[in-house]
Parts: sequence; C-alpha cells; structure tokens
Amino acid sequence: MITRLLLLGATGDMAGRHLLPALAESAAAGTLPTDLQVVGAAPQDWDDDTFREHVAARLAEHAADVPAEVRDALVAGLRYRRVDFAEPATVAAAIAAFDEGPVAAYLALPPTAFPSALTALGEAGLPAGSRIAVEKPFGADLASAAELDALLIKVTGGVEKAAYRVDHFLGMPGVQALLALHSPGSPLVDGWGSETVSSVEVLWEESLGLAGRSGFYDRNGAIRDVLQNHLLQSLTLLVMEQPASDSEADLHAAKLTALQAVQVLDPRGTRRARYSAGTLVDGTQVPDYAADPEVDPARRTETYVELELAVDTPRWAGTRFLVRTGKAMARDHKGVALRFRGTAPQVDPALAERVADDRLWVTLDGAVDAGADVSVHAPGERTAYRQVLADVLSGGSRTSVSSAETEQAWRVVDPVLTAWAAGEVPLQEYPAGSGGPS
Repeated sequence: MITRLLLLGATGDMAGRHLLPALAESAAAGTLPTDLQVVGAAPQDWDDDTFREHVAARLAEHAADVPAEVRDALVAGLRYRRVDFAEPATVAAAIAAFDEGPVAAYLALPPTAFPSALTALGEAGLPAGSRIAVEKPFGADLASAAELDALLIKVTGGVEKAAYRVDHFLGMPGVQALLALHSPGSPLVDGWGSETVSSVEVLWEESLGLAGRSGFYDRNGAIRDVLQNHLLQSLTLLVMEQPASDSEADLHAAKLTALQAVQVLDPRGTRRARYSAGTLVDGTQVPDYAADPEVDPARRTETYVELELAVDTPRWAGTRFLVRTGKAMARDHKGVALRFRGTAPQVDPALAERVADDRLWVTLDGAVDAGADVSVHAPGERTAYRQVLADVLSGGSRTSVSSAETEQAWRVVDPVLTAWAAGEVPLQEYPAGSGGPS
C-alpha cells in the first residue's frame, strides 16, 4: 500500500471537481490509509494555508454532502509545493516533501502537459515502488499515444504495474454491472450474443454544455474525451468472454481480446456535430459552441459523435453496435440499451431495467451509497474516482487500461479521425437542448 499521494495539477478542475471530493468521500467511509500523506503541486506560488483554503472551497462546492468535520480533517493535513515542469528540481522538492517510501504521482493535468510532467518526474526520480497515474485522453491518435506510452514506460522503468492509465468509468457501478450481466449464473448467459441480442447501443448523452471545460474540450472533442476511452471500455466489458480467472491480469487479457475484434463499419458513415445556440433542459441559454471565447472555431471540434461498430467474433456476428455521446442534449441519457430478438429475460433489477418486452436498459451513471454508516449518496463519477484512488494506492489495476488496450482503442478510432481530417464526414449542427442532429 502506497501512503504518499503527490497530486500534480492540484489547483485545477480535475482535482477540485473529482479527486479531492473522492478523497473526502473515502475519508468519510474510512477507506483511506490512516497514515496517508497528500501533497498538492501546481504552478501557483502558494503556501499550505492558501492551498487549504482553495481545497476547502472546492469541497464545499463539490462534496457538500460529506460531513464538514471529515472535510476539515482532510484539509488540515494537506500540504502544497509549487512545481514547474521546466525545472525538474521543483518536482524533486515536491517528492522530497514526503518521508521515505514509494509515491503515487497523479497527473491531474491537461493532456498537453503529460510529456513535460513525465519527463520532469523521470529527471527528478521517484522512489522504488512508485506509480504514475495518467488521466485521459491518453494521446490524440494512435501515433501520439504510442509516443506518450513509450515515455511513460521509460519513466516507470518498463514496469507495467507502475504505469496507471486511468479510465474512471471502470469504477462506476453501472459499468461494472456490464460484466455481471453475462457472468455465470446470470439468466443472460444462455445464448448470450447475436443469437439473442439484435442490437446494442452504448450512450453517454449529457444535458450540460461545456461547464467550464471549454479550453480542454476544444482540444479533444467528444470522440477523444468520451468515446475512444470510456465508451469503448464499456462496450468491451459487455462483449468480452469470461476471464480465465478473477485475477486482474486475466481481466485485462479478456478485454484486450475483445477490443481486438472491434472495428468501425464505415469511417465515412460516422456522424459528428456541434451544438448551436439554444436552451438547455434547466432553462439556461447557451450561445453557439463556436462563440465560446476559449474555442477555436477553426478546429471544427465536435460535441456529438455517433459510430456504428462490428464485433468480429462468432458470438457477436450479426449484432448491430452503436456508440454515441453528446453535450448540451435534451436530457441526460447515460447507459446501455440491449434489444433482444425475442422477449428480454428477467434480470436482477439492480443490474438492468426492463423498459420494453424486448429491451433492457443498464444505467451507467447512477448515484450509489458511499459505504456503511456514511450518510452520503454519491454521484457515480465521484464513487468511480474513489475506486481509482483506492486502486492507485493499493497496487490494483481494475480502473486502469493496459498499454495494449490503449493501442487497440486508438486503432478503432484512428480511421474515423482520418476520414474527418480528409473532409469525408460533414460537421453538422444541432440546437443546444435538442436531441442532436437530424
């Protein structure tokens, strides 16, 4: 168990919105190591007290349901160091703030900062047994992902366990339920595949717009932000064969085999769009996406993407697969829709809801109880980051994606990016608050 957490990018949105609230929820549940040390690091020239005030405000905003005394205790133990990745000595000083022992360095940073952060960590030197956690998107295409992976492997000394490529979706209870749906004992096991399932839709439609992430989002878009990682991983858990054992190594091997069978039917037949001015479901008026001051219209970044896929295995030949994600949509619609060729089997309502005679719906983003004796009903994403942190500190890998899985996911998406860059797929528009492009 690692008990030293270095949070790089500690003053940013990722840390304030997800990681620090997940730490607070974990503290409330009593699942953090009692001797955990947390050092935040960022470019601002702050002292400990300034950082603590910042974190207290973010927790009040994003984790107000965690008891105040728990939040206060967490904040009181935080420390802060200024870092500049162009000056590896500042990173070394942040690492030296801990006592001796392995460190979990979490890169809660914009993707453009990953190479410089990894290089600085390599030059500063991490203690033996340390881990580096890298957020998504991991690369911008297959080639850049391979370059970034080579750097990560170099810095971690080629130890796969030391490189943690985060996909927090894998910690969401709804996503974890996808594997349970077709595990031994499930009524879906008999005939599971194209014999009984005619179509599968994996959806992540959000009613919110950019929510303060426009600068990050415009450099990535819907396909890199959600589809290439989260939605393909969700699909993989649904279509994979049962792992040879309960080990994490066998889980990753089964996921990799499934990913290798996934392909886009026709890159030129994909759909991409971005929202125009409109009214969100909560009544908020939003301007045209391209009018956002942090958006470069010339990038032609999409806020909506839809791909039709095939899973080239005997089990799934003949089943239609669709993955879709969008921002500023008419409603929050986040889950997996399964349509059966006959009547849908009865399954545990905790795993899936029967929404029609021939259809089941698996909700991916649901609130769950934080833990025994904790009066917190936590959003699915915060619960997922709680699992991520537990994994990173304990040496697990269930919410991590292997190097080979990352490569295969980009293999699936790369032909689509190529078709888009060649102008073979038009960029459509849809009014914010609508159901998407016509």
